[in-house]
Amino acid sequence: MNMSTTLRQLLRQPGIIVAPGAYDCLTAKLIEREGFAAVYMTGAGTAVTRIGKPDLGFASLTEMLANAHAIAATIHVPLIADADTGYGGPLNVYRTVQEYERAGVAALHIEDQAFPKRCGHLDGKEVVPMADMAVKLRAACAARTDADLVL
Repeated sequence: MNMSTTLRQLLRQPGIIVAPGAYDCLTAKLIEREGFAAVYMTGAGTAVTRIGKPDLGFASLTEMLANAHAIAATIHVPLIADADTGYGGPLNVYRTVQEYERAGVAALHIEDQAFPKRCGHLDGKEVVPMADMAVKLRAACAARTDADLVL
């Protein structure tokens, strides 16, 4: 069974899924070893540990994807991954979903922030118009080849 299907099954169960944040393979493995049912790849943690910059849009699709791929290959529980804003418009979102799916993530989230994006922990964020985000979400859904991939 693939990890997206496993995550869908977890989502159908009562209660919440606690998915502590990991920024690399070691922290992901420690989370898994402690018995958590899922791992969350943090965008802020990835940006700080991989490129030494705050989560202000410095980390690219390539850098985030490499981290997601490495973490997904290291653990045997579902990985929920930060995909920032999808790294651009609807076409970029389409590619992001395809690449994250191929990397083995079970779920990803796409933020509705305007450029330049800011970490969700920070003040001063602006969101895109709802119609623009709807187009991105339709692109994300169209990109999936795995119907169980959670968006």
